[in-house]
Amino acid sequence: MKNVVITGTSRGIGFELAQQFANNGHQVLAISRNSKPLSDINHKNITSLSVDISKTSDFNKVTDFINTNWNHVDVLINNAGKLINKAFTELTSEDFLEVYKVNVFAVAELTKLLIPKMTKSAHVVTISSMGGIQGSMKFPGLAAYSSAKGAVITLSELLAEEYKEQQIAFNVLALGAVQTEMLEEAFPGYQAPISAKEMANYIYDFALTGNKFYNGKVLQVSSSTP
Repeated sequence: MKNVVITGTSRGIGFELAQQFANNGHQVLAISRNSKPLSDINHKNITSLSVDISKTSDFNKVTDFINTNWNHVDVLINNAGKLINKAFTELTSEDFLEVYKVNVFAVAELTKLLIPKMTKSAHVVTISSMGGIQGSMKFPGLAAYSSAKGAVITLSELLAEEYKEQQIAFNVLALGAVQTEMLEEAFPGYQAPISAKEMANYIYDFALTGNKFYNGKVLQVSSSTP
């Protein structure tokens, strides 16, 4: 059984992922600004922490829990995301910073804090987007979001090289459209071909076994455009 840390667990893919790991006997630390949805489930294998990952100081709650309750971390899933849909000329520096704080800086900070707790065969899975893939179809309004998702792809490739001697694997899943609340808020009325639960099933399996086959790779998980 694994010790699993997941960000962005109040809804969508993260919410489903936390339950799937817990239902299969794994210990889950679920991180989200809104901890209530998972706390209300009251699952014995889930600890839900209210953490704003855009604030570095909030990560003390994570390290305090892990230092007190776990002696190691097996899986980290950087799932939390922030999307702002605006025309490029309307995007402010603050908009870019808000998106990058969640999609890039928080990924780097949390990963950095947890690496000392990771042992051989640990797996860091970062959820990116097809919009972050060079050469993929791009969509107006997503300059901040898609560029941030491209940044974490390169970051993961670098970390895979830097920590290969420790045998910690870093991989990225670049998702296509998934029917989540975030997608609905950004693109009202658009119907994605994959549900959050279906994608969570795929990520669950990949997080547990993908590091046997991949390291420093980005896998495009999309059956549609986007």
